[in-house]
Amino acid sequence: MDESQKKEELFIQGLNYYRKKDYFESHESWEELWSDYYLEDRKFVQALIQLSVSFVHLGNNNIKGAKSLLNKSKSKFKEFTGVHRGINVKKLLEQIEGVMDEYNNFSGLDSFDWNIIPSLD
Repeated sequence: MDESQKKEELFIQGLNYYRKKDYFESHESWEELWSDYYLEDRKFVQALIQLSVSFVHLGNNNIKGAKSLLNKSKSKFKEFTGVHRGINVKKLLEQIEGVMDEYNNFSGLDSFDWNIIPSLD
């Protein structure tokens, strides 16, 4: 497998984990991609990592860490437009706003609506 195939494999692997709601493993795949390979869209992959880890923090009831990483990912995603790596960035940013609203009104994991997590499509 050549380098471009490995990079694509890691990206898709992260996306598949994310879509299965395995945010820790998605972060692991994307972090390997981000740290081991040259990427022209390095900030985009870093934003995906931060997005995933935000939900890991949420699952651990660390709302402060979740908010912080969600904000960091949002600022990086804003540097991209249209569809990037198959992800509609405008839709993603709108979904992130919805999550941030939920974070700002967070009263515990029992009442958090996990269905509002961005779908990455």
